[in-house]
Amino acid sequence: MDKALGQAVAETILQRFESFYSRFLEITQGSKSRFEHGDWLGVQLAGRERIRLYDHHVGATTALIRTMMGEQVATQDLLKRVKSAFSDLLPGCANFEVAESFFNSVYRRIFRHRNIRDENLYIHPFRSRGEHPDLSAQLRIYPSSQADLPQTLRQLFADYPFTLPYEDKERDIAHICRHLTESGPAALRASPFTLELLREVFYRNKGAYLVGLARSQERVYPFILPLLSTGQSIYVDTLIFEPELASIVFGFARAYFMVYAPEPALIVAFLRQILPHKPDYELYNAIGCQKHGKTEFYRHYRHHMAMSRDQLVIAPGIKGMVMSVFTLPSYDVVFKVIKDEFTPPKDVSHEQVKAKYRLVKQHDRVGRMADTQEFTNFEFPLERISPELLDELQRVAPSALTLTSDKLVIKHLYTERKMIPLNLYLDNADEQQTRLALEEYGNAIKQLAAANIFPGDMLFKNFGVTRHGRVVFYDYDEICYMTECNFRQIPPPRYPEDELSAEPWYSVAPNDIFPEEFATFLLQKRQVREIMMQVHSELFDASYWQGLQANIQGGSFEDVYPYRRKKRFRYQQGERGHDAKQLSPDGTSAP
Repeated sequence: MDKALGQAVAETILQRFESFYSRFLEITQGSKSRFEHGDWLGVQLAGRERIRLYDHHVGATTALIRTMMGEQVATQDLLKRVKSAFSDLLPGCANFEVAESFFNSVYRRIFRHRNIRDENLYIHPFRSRGEHPDLSAQLRIYPSSQADLPQTLRQLFADYPFTLPYEDKERDIAHICRHLTESGPAALRASPFTLELLREVFYRNKGAYLVGLARSQERVYPFILPLLSTGQSIYVDTLIFEPELASIVFGFARAYFMVYAPEPALIVAFLRQILPHKPDYELYNAIGCQKHGKTEFYRHYRHHMAMSRDQLVIAPGIKGMVMSVFTLPSYDVVFKVIKDEFTPPKDVSHEQVKAKYRLVKQHDRVGRMADTQEFTNFEFPLERISPELLDELQRVAPSALTLTSDKLVIKHLYTERKMIPLNLYLDNADEQQTRLALEEYGNAIKQLAAANIFPGDMLFKNFGVTRHGRVVFYDYDEICYMTECNFRQIPPPRYPEDELSAEPWYSVAPNDIFPEEFATFLLQKRQVREIMMQVHSELFDASYWQGLQANIQGGSFEDVYPYRRKKRFRYQQGERGHDAKQLSPDGTSAP
């Protein structure tokens, strides 16, 4: 009985996984049409639907298996048979890596994240493609040189057809050649090279990206061409060959790419070559396989814990009112636990906080909100918890903890990329660093607002500085949609005594926001005030926010690209773009 049931359960999980991933690919395939037709609302809706897809299918699979098992007790022998039968099926599954994660998710959902044993799950991958899988079927390869590049690019663009014509292909080719000649790596200018591009186009927001590499003299450089649409034609916006800029394009604060990937592990294997410092879990996240990214993160975490000896400690910075945050000094991640009770004046529930994090997961993060992963019953070796951290967690979140003789189990937590809190960064910054950080801070707020996100709590401590110097928002318990806010100017006092009163002389509704008040808690230091008033004074004017609201309500979708305005060919040539308004990552409208 156990053998037959184990086989049936395993086959059901794999069938349901294949149903899920078929739908995942179907949504992804619509990206080309949405790009060509300028269906930017459709882009957002498709992104949200694809993110929700996994949990929906895991839930449906779990319910079906519970029905199949009926009163049958899930003995350890039965569970082993299920995994063994599933492992026997994996050689016939092209996308076996993500199938393993789907199996783990169903198992954990059935047992409500209890009875978790390594031998019943794919904590370690069952199959491997090897260190250097064959990628030839994924690529288009173009031998070239500096002299031959124009003809190479003509062939390249012919191999990536769209229903819309290129606006001026020869002009774009000239831009690319000039850019490589003036700024490209010396190896690509001095000797023959090979361009290797993934066959599938990457889509995100309003852009379509041809993603590849240039190989020369045993060195590899990114070769990424972002394409934009005017509605009537397509043009090349820039060429990205800088490793750091390629890393930002695939950054943890951006929406997931849509790229048709029946075998996503092969896409990840290629991306490793141009993004060698990014762990696999970030690459899987970047292409929309964030649930398998979660599996890869857990494997990465376990490996790091095995290879390190330092203790988990309270994260540096001002303690949060809602979250307790801790980290491993040697690890590039923070762990966030919701406190049992929130420090006044915070007035939100646990479920509301979780809902805010789900909102961020499904929203366009425009490079300004850190991605998170959510875990249940996450285990830490007790010997690796510093006494100060254990005391802190037991004091602020006792209901989330389970202590055993050798483990600390946290019922619910989030993981997030580690950054330097902006307030700490500013404390140690020189004048130039302060100016750049404050410019970035204001740009982050403007870009979030353009994407219909109001951060709520705009204190510097809620923003972090990445290794690339970008400022990213990471505290989500007070975020809301811009369209839910009522931005007002403070009315003039009725009498001189009004300004001396401890209470406002005007009515204040729950959704009222007075941008003039931002200065009270943001601009206490003279240097900060002077810089902010020079570069972002509009943030303190209600009419600016009202104008952004009007754009959103009018169906305007701002263009926010993962490279600075000066990188764009049209800016370099002094040409004016076709879109009415384009917001580059430096927060200014492109010419």
